[in-house]
Amino acid sequence: MQTRQAAGSLPPVEQVVPGLWSVPVPIPGSPLPYVLAYAFEVPDGVVLVDPGWNAAEALAALEEGLGSFGAKLEDVRGVLVTHLHPDHYGLAGRVREVSGAWVGLHPADAALIPDRYEDVDDLLARISGWLAQTGAPAGDLAELRDASMQLRRFVVVARPDVALADGDRPDLPGWRLRAVHTPGHTPGHLCFVEERTGVVLTGDHVLPTISPNIARHPQAGPDPLAAYLASLERLRRWGDGLALPGHQWRFHGLAARIDELVAHHERRLDAVEAAVASGATTIWEVATRTSWSRPWEEIHGFMRRAALGETAAHLVHLEGRGRLELTGASPLRWRVAGQAPPVSPDTQAR
Repeated sequence: MQTRQAAGSLPPVEQVVPGLWSVPVPIPGSPLPYVLAYAFEVPDGVVLVDPGWNAAEALAALEEGLGSFGAKLEDVRGVLVTHLHPDHYGLAGRVREVSGAWVGLHPADAALIPDRYEDVDDLLARISGWLAQTGAPAGDLAELRDASMQLRRFVVVARPDVALADGDRPDLPGWRLRAVHTPGHTPGHLCFVEERTGVVLTGDHVLPTISPNIARHPQAGPDPLAAYLASLERLRRWGDGLALPGHQWRFHGLAARIDELVAHHERRLDAVEAAVASGATTIWEVATRTSWSRPWEEIHGFMRRAALGETAAHLVHLEGRGRLELTGASPLRWRVAGQAPPVSPDTQAR
């Protein structure tokens, strides 16, 4: 069983089950030190899952990892991508250039590639409008809008050759792999179940100790937290399998971890509702009154934008459950459902 690594170190390349390898690939400059790519041996080469992002260190580690069990980058026949974030998708295009491999991705994430990684002007405009709706201070809007743009350099854009929908079986001779659509972290996030061995590749959907960012933003669905919670329940049927996540370490007890994630979000929903009850009305106000892994003043750039998106997702979900009511649109404002609106001094004077 893979063990937890010291901060800043990479775990070794390991054979998970016969013919399936875990290959750590570093993520330079990221809070997460590495992504766990996986390599399935097939008769004429290998099929990769989530090769990492496009940086020299990442490509070198991927090549070295493949070489440790006798494979080369040129031997890659296919690349399965759990979702379109740079640390999972970014090297897919480079691998295809070298090997001619096919690239597989869910259509919902494939549809987001042009706005996110090619012609970004329209997306930036939509992000600006969304950030204004959060109630963020005007002086922070430009920095928050542009916070993710530097990540584009870690992606070699690859439009997928293979569209993978829920229940599809990618072409991996010798394996019985099934795609499971698990939206939430992204609209097209996929997990992969290998039905012969029972292993479950969970991407960022289920991680050992981290709750993945579930955010409401211009490229998310209307209620991403509802989608995520429903996706957790769909994955539960394979809860006895060995989980192979995209980060940290593999683990047994997938069903128990699903329970922990559901409980985490229920606690978070209660905390967000309590913040609204205490007088916070906008996304920004609620975000600053709820707890994070570090003080709000120490959260900057993309991580602050991610926190706003996560807060928005919980507010929207509480509204969907009937626990909050939307009371304003510019910026968006909520109150506890059934709570009387505040009485203005003018009203009191009359």
